Amino acid sequence: MTSRRTFMGQSAAAASALAFPLVGGAQPKPIKVGVLHPVTGALAYSGQQCRMGALMAIEDINKAGGIKSLGGAKIEAMLGDAQSSPQAGTAEIEKMNEAGVSAVVGAFASAICLATTQAAAKYNLPHVVDVGVADQIVERGLKNTFRFGPGYKKCAEVAVSSLHVLNTAAGKPARTVMIVHEESLFGTGTANLLAKELPGYGYEVKEIIKHANPTRDFNNIALRIKQVNPDILIPANYYNEYALLVRTLQQQKITPKAIYSVLGGAASSYKFVKEFPDAANGIIDCNHWFNPKDKRSAELRKRVEAQGQFFSYEVFMTYTAMMLLADAIERAKSPDRAAIIDALASSKFANHIMPYGATNFVNGQNMGAQPLMTQVQKGDIKVIVPRDYREIEPIFPLKG
Repeated sequence: MTSRRTFMGQSAAAASALAFPLVGGAQPKPIKVGVLHPVTGALAYSGQQCRMGALMAIEDINKAGGIKSLGGAKIEAMLGDAQSSPQAGTAEIEKMNEAGVSAVVGAFASAICLATTQAAAKYNLPHVVDVGVADQIVERGLKNTFRFGPGYKKCAEVAVSSLHVLNTAAGKPARTVMIVHEESLFGTGTANLLAKELPGYGYEVKEIIKHANPTRDFNNIALRIKQVNPDILIPANYYNEYALLVRTLQQQKITPKAIYSVLGGAASSYKFVKEFPDAANGIIDCNHWFNPKDKRSAELRKRVEAQGQFFSYEVFMTYTAMMLLADAIERAKSPDRAAIIDALASSKFANHIMPYGATNFVNGQNMGAQPLMTQVQKGDIKVIVPRDYREIEPIFPLKG
């Protein structure tokens, strides 16, 4: 039986050991990073894919020795669920700030990112945006906000100029366009940009139709597409609605000359191609895509598929966003928020699998970021534009 005195002595010894750890065996304090995504609600699939990418990056960073400039400090994820709403995302930022995170990576959807970056700015909390394409995110002068990928203005410009090149090479068979988009900031903003860009290249935008999230039935919209009969259909929506729209068109035998997506939620998704190969066949998409010539892309894809998951843009966008942040913390040599913001602002991060070259932030936007054009051919997704990354010749138009 332990006497009270012995017990007190042991406790004091334990306390002093905690207060003054042995220098040789001392583990540096982990660096807490917020990983914030909509893992429940309408955007749950994409949010879960983003979270997987973030956690894989953290695993790789920690396995490779952590943050070496901080004695091998490990990155520790604080997981947050934005519940597919900007308000819930903001509430999670408050919690993460309270918990003392050094930075946040997230939060997938444009509307959520708009809210979370603003909330994080109050605390000078560095926020690396993984996907959110709305350009308003980086146009408000927030010093804490950094987007590694391209915004929707860049994507719309690349999509329309690439469409014009493909259409011209084919003898200009396509002249009319119809846009179908989801109703939030992402879809509406993308549709507005396209409507502005297309006429300059000689295309007539016949109609723009918006739909709610979620939408469970596209029969009426499909009927309208049939009536208008555009040469090109451009969808801009999230995964579930995109897949349902294209499948509805297939069922109703509606075949435009091309389905040409801009940031299409399913068009460059291996999940979509596997589940609905016939509906996916021939679809062209201007979207976030990895560098197919970097063998690390194929290695990462293998690891994701070994977990029974699909290698979607959410995975590799958040994976590289987390790697960008780790590189900044390494150079900041500090978990301090202001030091990390300075390191991000001067980032030249180039050790990544995206087709961007070295990072160069201007007002929080990586100027080298660009989307690639992909097409579903023979049950696979291949890059068709630009030529530097081309894996296969484009087929355009699909229908003569």
